[in-house]
Amino acid sequence: MLIVDDEPDVIYSFRRLFERDYDMIEATSGEEAVRLVESLDPDVVVMDVRMKGMDGIEALRRIRQTSPRTVVVLMTAYGTTQSTIEAIRLGAFDYILKPFDVTQMRNVLAKASRAAMDMRRTVGYPTQQASGEPAEEEIIGLSGPMQEVYKLVGRVAESDLPVLIVGESGTGKELVARAIYQHSQRKNKPFLAINCAAIPEALLESELFGYERGAFTGASVPKPGKFEICDGGTIFLDEIGEMPLATQKKLLRVLETGEIEKVGSTRSIQVDVRIIAATNQDLETLIAHNAFRPDLYYRLRVVEIRMPPLRERKEDIAPLVDYFLTRISRQLGREKPEISKEALEALENYSWPGNVRELENLIKNCLVRIPTSIIRASDLSNLLTVPVAPLPTRQEREAPAPQERDKPMVYDQGTIRALFDMILAAQPLPEGLDAFDLIEQELLKLALVHCHGNKSRAARLLGISRNTVRKRVEKYGLADLTDDEA
Repeated sequence: MLIVDDEPDVIYSFRRLFERDYDMIEATSGEEAVRLVESLDPDVVVMDVRMKGMDGIEALRRIRQTSPRTVVVLMTAYGTTQSTIEAIRLGAFDYILKPFDVTQMRNVLAKASRAAMDMRRTVGYPTQQASGEPAEEEIIGLSGPMQEVYKLVGRVAESDLPVLIVGESGTGKELVARAIYQHSQRKNKPFLAINCAAIPEALLESELFGYERGAFTGASVPKPGKFEICDGGTIFLDEIGEMPLATQKKLLRVLETGEIEKVGSTRSIQVDVRIIAATNQDLETLIAHNAFRPDLYYRLRVVEIRMPPLRERKEDIAPLVDYFLTRISRQLGREKPEISKEALEALENYSWPGNVRELENLIKNCLVRIPTSIIRASDLSNLLTVPVAPLPTRQEREAPAPQERDKPMVYDQGTIRALFDMILAAQPLPEGLDAFDLIEQELLKLALVHCHGNKSRAARLLGISRNTVRKRVEKYGLADLTDDEA
């Protein structure tokens, strides 16, 4: 194992911790590391990224060209989105942030050693060639959940596999789609982002696939669709859960055959387009309601990237605040203000139902309203709903419900607002139903889907009797979501 770092203390620490397990050699620069790999052919290289002279990324690139079977683990105290994605794209086995956890590093080294032995048994292991400079960094965050996102982006970028990005609104799904594109072999070809929810249902198919002259009233000249325009490039289909079923069928054909058919035409056109899709909805729930095709879901979900909500990566709030203060201050032509410790703590203690987009809009609001050189906690009092309970994580939502019933329940205002928006969207309400019926109906649907149609489990989940569930199922016509024997 070759340890590469220009800080002697780091090399000393590695020797003290791991020399009983591995035969170690050391280097203090990227140039020396490349020479030692060529002459000694180590199994594993553990290397710092920021070093004088040749940095770890460039050294990794050289090592991958000359010794493709050597396993390289990079580590740094100054990680960035760009460096993480680029390192994984170039073939780094893993990317560890300093100061590292000893147990984590021990596990990574054990896995790297096993991978090195496997590679020594592999004949003709291919090299990965670099393809230009990485794109400008746009995603901010170095928390553990975001590091996992960057690693996935790096691993999938150079392939042409479909990618499904899932996560709540405002988490940065389009930025991740663009990062995949910018680190792919298609980065010099077109990239088109299409919001499936923003285009009327009647127009979406013709927008995506184009139409022939006379296909419908007003189609006086033929028009190419987005897939034809984007031939050779990448299409990002945002809010894919809003796509009509008829259009989903055509999209499935593109994924299966690479062919499109314009509206009003019987002739197929071959296209070469990579598809990245995103949604903030639970597509499996939509499938259960016959609102999304399961075959399309599995075609899109070859690689799935889950975007963590901001409440699950609060260590990223401080760098995000600094980034937005810098960028928006420059846009407004004013000096960048400071933010007090108390104000930053208030931001870190907020649940952020709107995620990063909500944080960005809050910073814009502050910079427009607050002319002083420092943002204080009192300046945020009208912008944050405090106190707020953090929204539950996926694990918390799926955990068994607590037995005690005397605990007060605290709701996030964003959740209540979402329910109200649903009521507004349903106007005028269906005959015979009031707003509370509408909410009850949707909750019952979700509970039945979650419990796979089992009325007894749904009753326990909702804190009501099975008989009440049975009556509500009859009232709202939800028998198709239930298991009659459960």
